[in-house]
Amino acid sequence: SSHFGSRLAQASRAPSPQKKALLAMGAYKYLEEFWRKKQTDVFRFLARLRNWEFRQLPAVHRCSRPTRPDKARKVGYKAKQGFLIYRARVKRGDRKTRVAKGIVYGKPCHHGINKNKACRNLRSIAEERCGRKCGSLRVLNSYWVAQDAVYKWFEVVMVDPFHKVIRDDPRINWICKPVMKHRELRGLTAAGRKARGLLVKGKRATKLRPSSKAAYKKHNLIRLRRWR
Repeated sequence: SSHFGSRLAQASRAPSPQKKALLAMGAYKYLEEFWRKKQTDVFRFLARLRNWEFRQLPAVHRCSRPTRPDKARKVGYKAKQGFLIYRARVKRGDRKTRVAKGIVYGKPCHHGINKNKACRNLRSIAEERCGRKCGSLRVLNSYWVAQDAVYKWFEVVMVDPFHKVIRDDPRINWICKPVMKHRELRGLTAAGRKARGLLVKGKRATKLRPSSKAAYKKHNLIRLRRWR
């Protein structure tokens, strides 16, 4: 009976499967869950503080460390020399046509100033602005960090292609090639590929590859080849 009682006590002290899963979670898993549940009181309080802080800073500025270390590592960031984090602010909503002194030509029905829809997502626009500001760096990837009623903020992972640590690392030195200059301006980052529709695969994507423009030319131009 004493043996049975000891076994019963051990079984009662054994953690449940849910508790086992909770104990197996690492620090980054907790961060991931924190960023996933955006309606919690803690997240909303931190979001208010961060949004106020970000509004006081320039539109594009360098950060000392990533706001989301788990997400930054997922998109390729390493806490080593040669990797930098820049935060970019992009205005939400439609894009406006830039008109000099309000002079628009043509008929009023064709003016179209305020309700122009962007062909790309706001994250790729943030990458472009960081790439233009830091011309000697290479854009690796980016992720969302905050938003309010007017702006969205993204953090962009930049790489210094001339740093010795980067050039000696075989996992990242592909970005040092000259062909990788301004990847963000040519739609080669993850956000750019998403805007180009290249995340879609199969029969629905026949008009997207190698690009939408190339596919249109292939299907709509007449080529009268002359064999010599």
